[in-house]
Amino acid sequence: MLFLKFVLAMLPILWLIVSLSGLKMVGYKACLIALLMTMVLAIGYWKLNFVCTMTAGLEGVLNALWPICLVIVAALFTYHLTLKTGAMEQIKQMLASVSCDKRVLALLIGWGFGNFMEGMAGFGTAVAIPVSMLVAIGLDPMRAVIACLVVNSTPTAFGSVGVPTVTLGSVTGLDSIELASSIALIQCILTFLSPFFMVCICGRGIKALKGMIATTLIASLSFTIPWFLAAEFMGPELPDIIGSICSMVGIILAVKLLHKKEDKEYAITLSKEQRHKTIGISDGVKAWSPFLFIFILLIITSTLCPIIHNAIAGIKSEMVVYAGDNGNVLSFSWVNTPGVIIFLSAIIGGLIQGASFFDMGNVFTETMKKYWKTIVTICSVMAIAKIMGYSGMISEIAHVLVVVTGSFYPLIAPLIGALGAFVTGSGTSTCVLFGELQSQTALSLGLSPSWMAAANVLGAGIGKMVCPQGIAIGASAIGAVGSESKILKGVFRYFLFYVVIAGILCFAGSIIGL
Repeated sequence: MLFLKFVLAMLPILWLIVSLSGLKMVGYKACLIALLMTMVLAIGYWKLNFVCTMTAGLEGVLNALWPICLVIVAALFTYHLTLKTGAMEQIKQMLASVSCDKRVLALLIGWGFGNFMEGMAGFGTAVAIPVSMLVAIGLDPMRAVIACLVVNSTPTAFGSVGVPTVTLGSVTGLDSIELASSIALIQCILTFLSPFFMVCICGRGIKALKGMIATTLIASLSFTIPWFLAAEFMGPELPDIIGSICSMVGIILAVKLLHKKEDKEYAITLSKEQRHKTIGISDGVKAWSPFLFIFILLIITSTLCPIIHNAIAGIKSEMVVYAGDNGNVLSFSWVNTPGVIIFLSAIIGGLIQGASFFDMGNVFTETMKKYWKTIVTICSVMAIAKIMGYSGMISEIAHVLVVVTGSFYPLIAPLIGALGAFVTGSGTSTCVLFGELQSQTALSLGLSPSWMAAANVLGAGIGKMVCPQGIAIGASAIGAVGSESKILKGVFRYFLFYVVIAGILCFAGSIIGL
């Protein structure tokens, strides 16, 4: 009976894996079928009544629309507006003044700037915006999205100014600074390796590291060391932000000092006029203005600036959508949410760049037309997650894994986190789903609760590589909606490597008593 429940609970997840990777089905269609399958199982086998099932799904849809889809649409709108105004061409030229090497730019944008976006905003911005920029400067679209999905796995725990870790602390009752320390320790090896993977993926193999080892090492260490120290001594809010700023500075200095010789195989394509055209400070600020405003507004509305943050934090609506017992309170922040801030930044930046409101309206309309399938995909996945959670399907899966593995449970603890992220697409939601399970299991096995909770959020970041929601964001960013199966196939080997290493690290740490 236990095994039957496990198999039935896994059916929607197995369907998504098979349909996306084996059948190569379009993402939104596969997710809609998985949603229907989940509803039938919840009502027919888990005896969740029809009203509760529908309201659970509605909660997921509303949660997907605000703030997740809002952020994604805002990020893509920002990118397309910079294309419309011509600012992206100027940004491309300015980046080329740092280096014309695609590998260097992949590190600067995908690793440094991507980690900064994760630390500040999260919710898919660390994939949508860097991928769009990398494609605009000439990187292979599929490789750009795979690389960004891979490297976005490690900053997840401290994303959105530390929200996943703070949430994990509130769910488990553990101190957030102690948790941040454990998370930094369990993640540091994979964090260190991530930029090397980025270079190899964007450069079409390990040969791309030739002439790039020193620069990549600096990019890695200049992020990992400040990131680790910030987590150890300051808590979960600032590691990604501090680490990414240090890394971007480190990459630029490394290029100027060490990477002076241009490798034509990896050079971005620029006309002779573009190569020799100098962009002034005022034009440069104008070109970067949307992203500068994103940075400024996210900083001043975050907990780092409590006066403004506290003043606008209360501008929100709260409601319980789920009709059954213990329904979650949905909170809709109407001002202090990354999507609104990114939209506002894009509009201000667009006006500075000379775009009219009519132009912006056209760009927004085209963005919605182009990416509606992504919105359907994400809404479907979030509805699946809520129905599985309320019906007990997710806890059933986790319970069986705990029973089967016993004392070897630490080996699969990150896998449980990855499973949660595959279903929800969110590090924060995964912490809510499985954080308490991981810490309580640790206590029953005589292990450190903070170490096992850290394993959960590590797994959550890894799971985001392959979750349909994240893959849909990536497909949208490269303008290839419908290519989800190809992206999943490309990223899956890295997912397996990361989850295996994560399991070994978790098990080793549990043995030595971390």
